[in-house]
Amino acid sequence: MRRAALLLATLALLALPAAAQAAAKGCQEMRQRLVRGGGGASGLLVVDAASGRRLCGRAAKRPRTLASNMKLFTTAAALGRFGPNYRIPTQLLSDGTLDRRGVLRGDLYLVGGGDPALGSPAFYERFLGLGTNLFGLKRQLRGAGLRSVTGRLFADDTVFDRRRGVADSGYATSPYIGPLSGLAFNSGYSSSSGGGFASDPATLATRKLSGSLRKAGIRIRGGTTRRPAPATAEQLAVVRSPTMRQLAEATNVPSNNFFAETLIKLLGARYGGAGSTAAGARVVERFARSRGSGLSATDGSGLTRTNRASPAQVVRLLTAMQNNARLADPYVQSLALSARTGTVDDRMQGSAAAGRCRVKTGTLSGVSSLSGLCFNRSGRTIAFSVLMNGVYSLTRAHREQDRIAAMVARY
Repeated sequence: MRRAALLLATLALLALPAAAQAAAKGCQEMRQRLVRGGGGASGLLVVDAASGRRLCGRAAKRPRTLASNMKLFTTAAALGRFGPNYRIPTQLLSDGTLDRRGVLRGDLYLVGGGDPALGSPAFYERFLGLGTNLFGLKRQLRGAGLRSVTGRLFADDTVFDRRRGVADSGYATSPYIGPLSGLAFNSGYSSSSGGGFASDPATLATRKLSGSLRKAGIRIRGGTTRRPAPATAEQLAVVRSPTMRQLAEATNVPSNNFFAETLIKLLGARYGGAGSTAAGARVVERFARSRGSGLSATDGSGLTRTNRASPAQVVRLLTAMQNNARLADPYVQSLALSARTGTVDDRMQGSAAAGRCRVKTGTLSGVSSLSGLCFNRSGRTIAFSVLMNGVYSLTRAHREQDRIAAMVARY
């Protein structure tokens, strides 16, 4: 029976024109490589991004665990809903009055806006390459003439809920992600050297700011603690994050779980009625459906195995973003460049895919993904998704994925 099936497949190939034979043979090889790398529990789809024409597929409509390919959906929703140029504010508010001597008679409130990049230059210049300088607030206060505060400096992180992790860690702080907070500092680490997680990121941020203000000659007499800002409080100073475009790139290229989880909570806070992972996941699902795609989302980073989509859904998202005049460039540029940057800086080197594919990787135990867009010498843009859910050798999975990407890049 097996020999007969092979004979029929060979005869079918011979009956096709030469170009069609080559395409069919190439697709057959992709499918074989998919199974070699990920076993039978794997799916593949390759399409022409401009026309939507299917070039190759295998089990393309069956949902699979995404791993960090989930970030493709999270960052697409963040760019689409907030816009590429949006900057997240962190505000310093006051409920008091400032007299002529520079004394603020009242309290200060450090109000987090859900900025994942907020921190100290010593941290973010070393680990992230971009960031929001919390201490930029002190220059604005000195410029306003502030010299002392009779009250306290309060931390307000109420833009998010108090859950520090995602479903994968029972919503407690994950060993893979710093504690989530609406007023995070240095990605949740307790020190600028990246050693250990803070027990309460918001109070850490206020302590760091208070110390910086003291060194700048601004004294806060009442110390620091936690309390939401009153509705009547007025803004004294503000620092803003890098653009959403930059945050998306800082999420996707190195596959930053903390950034992804903060962004999905921010989506929930702004567009989902609550600053929670669950509310943000619903926003991401709605955004995907609005682009002709879909998924089942549990978190923003892909750490939880119940984040699932099919290769067809991933490809539909990629092609929708690529064909959107406003979002195409920021979204595509947020992805790692094959053989050049991020999680694929050492992959696909010397192949047809090198320097031509913008991709997102994904890895969990038994799971390996590679999806993205290849910009070929022929002038065609090809979208593809490889979702392997039966991986026993990550090395082998990467090798087969890279060979598939090289074949995609030769279309």
